[in-house]
Amino acid sequence: MLAEAASIASAATTGRDTAKDASPLTPEQPAGVPYWDNWTDAQGVSHLTKCKLRNFTLMRMAAHADPQWVNHAQQGQARMVTSIQPAGWKGGWHAPESVQWIIPIQGVWFVQSMDGTRVELNPGDALLSEDIGGKPDAEGHVGHLSGNVGDAPVALMITQFAAAQPSHEPCQTR
Repeated sequence: MLAEAASIASAATTGRDTAKDASPLTPEQPAGVPYWDNWTDAQGVSHLTKCKLRNFTLMRMAAHADPQWVNHAQQGQARMVTSIQPAGWKGGWHAPESVQWIIPIQGVWFVQSMDGTRVELNPGDALLSEDIGGKPDAEGHVGHLSGNVGDAPVALMITQFAAAQPSHEPCQTR
C-alpha cells in the first residue's frame, strides 16, 4: 500500500499514472462536494450551515481500478439504514443519538434547525446530522424538525456512526 501511495504521489507530481505507464494528466483536486451541516452550538441551539467536503486524496480503491479522489469524512463502526417515510410523514422535534449522514434517494425531505433555518433536500443532497447535545428552547424544541415535502413517500439512506463525535462548530468535516 505504501508503494501504491508513492506511485500515486509520483503521478500527481509528474502528471503521469506510473502504475499504468501511461501519460494522462492527473485530474485537479476536486473543488468540493456540498453538504448541509446540522450542528449544535455551545448554548445547545442547532444550526444549518452549507459546507463542502474537501481534502480529497488521489488513491486506488481496488488494485484493478484507476485512482480516484477519496475523502474519509467519518470512519469507524457504522450502520446503514434505508428509511421509507409514508406520504405526509413528520418527524417532530428531536436530536439524533449518533452522528449520521442522511441522503434522500427518492422524494423531497426537509430539515429545520432550532435557529429557524429550513432546507429542502432532493435526491442526492447530503446532510451531516450532528445536532447532538441540544438544549430545549422556550417552546421545548430540541435538535431539529424534519419531514416530507409534497404528497409522496420519501426514501432516505442514513449512515450512523457509533463513535463519531459532533464538532459543535460548522463545516469541521472536510
